[in-house]
Amino acid sequence: MSEEPRAPFVVACPDCEVRTATDDPNETVAFYRRHRAVTGHDLAWERAEFDGADDLRPDADGTDGPGGGEAVLAAIVDDLEGTYGNGVPVGIVAAAMGARGVPMGETLERIRALRMRGALYEPRDDHLASV
Repeated sequence: MSEEPRAPFVVACPDCEVRTATDDPNETVAFYRRHRAVTGHDLAWERAEFDGADDLRPDADGTDGPGGGEAVLAAIVDDLEGTYGNGVPVGIVAAAMGARGVPMGETLERIRALRMRGALYEPRDDHLASV
């Protein structure tokens, strides 16, 4: 019996139960954008395995409580910049926020707010860096 490879990133819609499994974290963001445009639904993380995840457990760094706000999101990007050269994938940031119970749509709104205030920038598409 062969075993199917286990994808490190899996998201699903709790409303209509569609899901995607991928090796590329930013594919989960692309899936969210398409799904949100058609259904208006948000996505929940089922699995996210990535370098640096162990250091980003909620409250591991003492910077947040449940959920985590924009300061936590900025701290996540700052912490992961050494792991991901030329920008942290948005999907990784969304997964780290998802571990804190923040839905993907809300994470993307917080990213946009931080970018508009000049606290984050995109060195390339769908990758984030601190200013």
